[in-house]
Amino acid sequence: MKPIFALIDCNNFFVSCERLFRPDLENRPVVVLSSNDGCVVARSNEARALGIPMGAPVFKYRQLFQEQGIVRFSANFELYGDISERITRLLTGVTPRTEVYSVDESFLDLSQLELADYEQWGNELRRRLLREVGIPVSIGISATKTLSKLASEHAKRDEGATGVLNLVDAPKAMQDTYLARTPIKDVWGVGWRLGPRLRAEGVHSALDLSQLRPQLAQQLMGIHGRQMVAELNGTCCHRLEPFGKIRQTVMHGRQFGEDTNSFAVIEAAVASLGARAASKLRAENLLARGAAVRLATNRHKPGYQRTSRHVSFATPTADTGLITSRLMAAVEAPFNDKLWYHKAEVYLYDLVSQQRLQADLLGHLDLAASAASQQRLRAFDAINDHYGKRTIRYAAEDLSAVWQPKRAHSSPHYTTNWQELPTVQASHQDRPG
Repeated sequence: MKPIFALIDCNNFFVSCERLFRPDLENRPVVVLSSNDGCVVARSNEARALGIPMGAPVFKYRQLFQEQGIVRFSANFELYGDISERITRLLTGVTPRTEVYSVDESFLDLSQLELADYEQWGNELRRRLLREVGIPVSIGISATKTLSKLASEHAKRDEGATGVLNLVDAPKAMQDTYLARTPIKDVWGVGWRLGPRLRAEGVHSALDLSQLRPQLAQQLMGIHGRQMVAELNGTCCHRLEPFGKIRQTVMHGRQFGEDTNSFAVIEAAVASLGARAASKLRAENLLARGAAVRLATNRHKPGYQRTSRHVSFATPTADTGLITSRLMAAVEAPFNDKLWYHKAEVYLYDLVSQQRLQADLLGHLDLAASAASQQRLRAFDAINDHYGKRTIRYAAEDLSAVWQPKRAHSSPHYTTNWQELPTVQASHQDRPG
């Protein structure tokens, strides 16, 4: 059966999440800032129209923010993640053949749905997402993932766009028009690295790339280039990623709120990041055979240095206590109190499914100890799920809060913290008669 893909792309997702509980911000310029409020990571259409680029350093645009009344938010990833999960649950109810590509994008395979009108289906899904979740989306529909991604961008950006673009039934001349209007840098899989190389070969648009000889595309970009040419011509090379596919790594990293040379601060940061990574493992029923921690000074200051340490586990684990204690011990050796550290990252890798943990012939895996650890951690997670995140935690996480990123413009955790639920005030006049 020939695949038909729909890409569901949330419009200005971080901004839309903030506006969900602040309807007064509709039609006002809004930006969301990165860790430590350093640069712009999301913009409303109104902010984009004022000339604020993605990644804009805040200190360079502070005056413009003030003059234009631009509303700033520190990134609220708990809120964004929760809204993303709600969208995913709705989409998997439409069809289980769903691939969550990123926090704000999902591919759906529509080939097994009996749909007479793809555009009508897309418009109905947009209305449902807006009604049930509150997030506006754009939808691109085509025979390949690359074309669906391209279609969603035109459904979002083009003047007069309705939010849905169906290229499945479009004549070739119409498809070529959209390809011609897509700069090469905006083709899925090209980006800023391959763009200059392709432009040097006279390839300036998606249409140019679609007309490139497959052999030349492979010479320029490897097998990925040949696949891009095929996908732009309607031949599917990329199927949906299997739902529940085991990820390769889990990483959590943060820039510190202020640079530090205190080992207690580094310990607290590593313990907190390790705890978050371990929690992510357990949420996906995964175990790690290895872990790594990386410390770095500020790359924009003289004497930039970066150190990494790796640890391995005889028995694959998702035990927060074991993982964080091993990582904290690992950072002690390379720690230098003459350096001012700016960032820490924790990686968990060589992941396996918890259900597939088996004893080895040499007896290195202690299945009894692993089962006891999992039982303890289930109780740990159940308490935090019921009473709120970090209700119970390891003491090392509280050694210092100096490392925590600055979030001067953070919105409440409307959907994940009982103490920060939105409230509604009703006056006597608002009551029905």
